[in-house]
Amino acid sequence: MGGYVGKYLEVDLARGEITELPIAAEVQRKYLGGSGLAAYLFFQRGKWAADPLGPDNDLFILTGPISGTLIPGSSRFAVAARSPLTGIWGEGSAGGDFAPSLKRCGIDGIVVVGQSPKPVMLVLDEGKVELRDASELWGLDTYETTDRLRETMAGKKRPSVLSIGQAGENLVRFACIANNKHDFIGRTGMGAVMGSKRLKAVVCRGEGTVPIADPVSYKAICKSLVQMIGQAVPAQALKEMGTDSAMDLGMMIGDIPIANWSLGEDFELSNALSGPTMSETYLKRGLACYACPIACRREVEVPDGPYKTPVGPGPEYETCCSFGTMLNQKDLAGVIKSNEWCNRYGVDSITAGCTIAWAYDCFAKGLLTLEDTGGVELKFGEVDGAIAMLHKLAKREGIGDLLAEGSRGAAKKLGRGSEALTAEIKGLEIPMHDPRGSHGLALAYMTSYRGACHKAHLVEAIEHGLASYADVGLEENYEGLSSEGKAGMVRIGEDLGVPLNSLALCEFEMWCYQFDDLIRAIRAVTGWEDFSVEEYRKTGERLWLLKRCLNNLMGVTRADDRLPAKILTPLPDGAAAGLVPDEEMMLREYYEVRGLDEAGRPLSAVLEQAGLAEVGQVLHQRI
Repeated sequence: MGGYVGKYLEVDLARGEITELPIAAEVQRKYLGGSGLAAYLFFQRGKWAADPLGPDNDLFILTGPISGTLIPGSSRFAVAARSPLTGIWGEGSAGGDFAPSLKRCGIDGIVVVGQSPKPVMLVLDEGKVELRDASELWGLDTYETTDRLRETMAGKKRPSVLSIGQAGENLVRFACIANNKHDFIGRTGMGAVMGSKRLKAVVCRGEGTVPIADPVSYKAICKSLVQMIGQAVPAQALKEMGTDSAMDLGMMIGDIPIANWSLGEDFELSNALSGPTMSETYLKRGLACYACPIACRREVEVPDGPYKTPVGPGPEYETCCSFGTMLNQKDLAGVIKSNEWCNRYGVDSITAGCTIAWAYDCFAKGLLTLEDTGGVELKFGEVDGAIAMLHKLAKREGIGDLLAEGSRGAAKKLGRGSEALTAEIKGLEIPMHDPRGSHGLALAYMTSYRGACHKAHLVEAIEHGLASYADVGLEENYEGLSSEGKAGMVRIGEDLGVPLNSLALCEFEMWCYQFDDLIRAIRAVTGWEDFSVEEYRKTGERLWLLKRCLNNLMGVTRADDRLPAKILTPLPDGAAAGLVPDEEMMLREYYEVRGLDEAGRPLSAVLEQAGLAEVGQVLHQRI
C-alpha cells in the first residue's frame, strides 16, 4: 500500500522506552491518518477522563497517506489530545516541512504517553530514534530552540524541529507547538500538553522516500493539480497578498470582528491592516510550505521604530484581526511585533488576542483596574497593552496567570459579569470570521468538534464564494446573511472538510479544484483503486461522528452547541447590522439531517451505519 511508510512509534516518557505500535491496513483506510486515526486510537485507549495536563493524556503526532508526497498541499500533519483549554477533543494541524521529514525517517506517526521527570527531546536522525536530555533548552523560546538544535545537528541536511516555548513550559492552556519558526499547531493547547509531559522538542532528519502505488498516474495528477492551482483566483490572491488578502473583502461582507466583536464596519481599519498594505510596507518575500505552489506565508521586517522586528515570519489574517481589529487598533507594525512574541513564546495568536481583547473590554467597563493589570492601561485603539499582556501570560506573571486560562477560564475566575464579554464555543474562542455575517459559519462553529473552528469543514469557503463543489451536492451562492437552508450545507461541508486533517492536505488547495481530482490523487498514491468520492464523504461522516462521540463522553451535550451572548447581540453598523443567526432553527434542522438525539448524541443506528457500532455501544451505555 502506497502513501504510508509502515511504522508508528509509541514513546513512553515515564519509562524512557520507545516501541513500535502496529496499525492494521484496514484501520488506516477507515480512518486515513492524521486527526482521524488519532481519534480512533484515543477511543480505543478509553482515556476520555484523563486530566488534560496529566500523564494519562496521550499526545498523537500523526501524518496521513498523502503527507510528504508531491501532491500540492501535502505538507501537513496533525497533533491531537484532550485539550487543556476546552476539556474536550483537541487537535491542530500545520504545514511546513515536519511531515515529509518524519516520513523520510520511516515513521508515519508518534504517540507520546506518560510524563518525563525532566525535560527531554525526541530525536529521529538517519534511522536512529532516541530520547535525549533537553534541560539546557528549557526556558528558551521556539526561535532560540530551533536555532540551537540546528546548530548542534548541523550537517548536509537541516533537521525539522517541533518545539514549545515558555508558554508551553508554563502550561498556558492555549500554548501552541512550533514547526521551525514559520508554522504552528495553534489551537486547543497542544503545546501545553507537550509542556506537561516535559517534552521540549521533536527533531527529525532522514533520507527515505514515501512509497507511491502508481508512479505514472501520480506524476500526471501532480502536474495537473499544479496547473489548476496556478489558474485559480483564490491561489493567486493568496500568493500575492497572503491570507491577509481577505481583510478588505471581509469588511465589505461583515466578516471582520472589531473591538471585541462590538462594531461592524471600519474601512480605514481594514485598509491599514490589509494584505496589500503589508506587501507595500513590511513584506520581504513570500514563502511556501513543502510541495506548495501557492506560497501564502509572509516574511516581513519592521526596520525601525518602537516595534522594530528583524526579518522573520509575518502575521496571518487571523493575527492581523486578533491583535489589530479586535483591539480596534490599526498599527500594522504593532501587529507584526505581537505576532513575533506569540511565535516565540508559543501561544495561539487567536485565543491570545481574543483573551486580551476580552481584558480590554473588561478594563473599559471597570471590571479590571490598573491595580489588576500591574499598572498597564488596556485601551482600545492601542497595542502596547496587548504586548505587555503577552509577556505576562506567557510567564503566568500577575494578571497573566488569569489570562493564561483563556477567555472562558479567565471570565469564570473573574466573574463580575465578565462572562458576557467572551466569545467562545465549548471553550474555544471564535476565530476571526464574524458569524453574524455568515450564518452557515455560525452553525459550523456551534457543531464543530473542537469548539468554534473554521478549519474543521469547508463552510467558510463555500459561504464566502471562494470555492464551489456542485458535483457533491453543494449549490452555489449561499446567502451569508440568511439562516435558511444552512443545515444541509454545513453537514456536507463538514463531511468534505474533516478528512483533509487526516490525509493531511491544506484546505487552500481544495479551493482550487474538485473532489474528483483529489480522489485521483489518493488512488495514485495509495493504490486504493476503488476509492471514490462517496467513500471519501462517508469517511468524513465517520470521523465527524467519532469525534462528536468522544466529546459526548467528555460531557458535551446540546447545551454546548450554542452561540455566545456577544454574537447574539446585533451590530450597530456594517453589512450584518441588526442581524443575528437563528441558532434554534439551524440547530433543529441540523440535528435532524445529522442524526443526533435531543441530548446531542449520534443515534445508535447512525453510528452503526457509519461503521462505529462499538463506539455507539460505549456511548449509549455510559450516558
